Amino acid sequence: MKDISELESKLQVTFNDKDLLQTALTHRSYLNENPSWHLPQNERLEFLGDAVLELAVTRYLYLNFENPEGELTSYRAALVNSIMLADAATKLNLGDFLLLSRGEAKDEGKARMYILANTFEAIIGAIYLDQGYDAAEEFIARALLSRMKEVLDKKLYRDAKSYFQEKAQEVVGITPTYEVLKEWGPDHAKNFVVGVYIGEKLVAEGEGSSKQAAQQDAAEKGLKAKGWK
Repeated sequence: MKDISELESKLQVTFNDKDLLQTALTHRSYLNENPSWHLPQNERLEFLGDAVLELAVTRYLYLNFENPEGELTSYRAALVNSIMLADAATKLNLGDFLLLSRGEAKDEGKARMYILANTFEAIIGAIYLDQGYDAAEEFIARALLSRMKEVLDKKLYRDAKSYFQEKAQEVVGITPTYEVLKEWGPDHAKNFVVGVYIGEKLVAEGEGSSKQAAQQDAAEKGLKAKGWK
């Protein structure tokens, strides 16, 4: 187990209650293999951090952009999606400090991305409980809001599903449809694979922790497959 003071340096936050930070790093799978571990898993902190994150990002967008509500909602979605949060977590090397089961520790695919994104939110929840909203907001500004220029420059706020529909109707005159091809996992951690079709033809498959997220992923991959980016 790595010394979490190294992580505190990366976060630029020194915790008063080190157990809060350690809890944020404890995945439920770790407890399955280590039932004597003295701390709970991080899902409650993730729940709290998600709310703090949404408020901080919403406040930042409201104060810095005069765009209408719909556009601000798209900006927020681009900043707080799993890909962006997992990338922020990776830049902080959160994966080096995570407490995972041996099986989860070997997984480097989509499941790891969601774990990293959820851990990032749990870290926010821990900072909020330990030092209050202002400290959590400052951390979010450093770790995430600095990516806003990238979101605008790369148009990451664009809704892939809506854009794919526009292009499909424009190019082939057909409205695309989506179908769940596969789903697995317990109710609190479902995963879905969704196919996007133009007529009877499967264009691409996408994966996500909700049907909506999987549809967006499928649409994004469909845009690439069709050369409509």
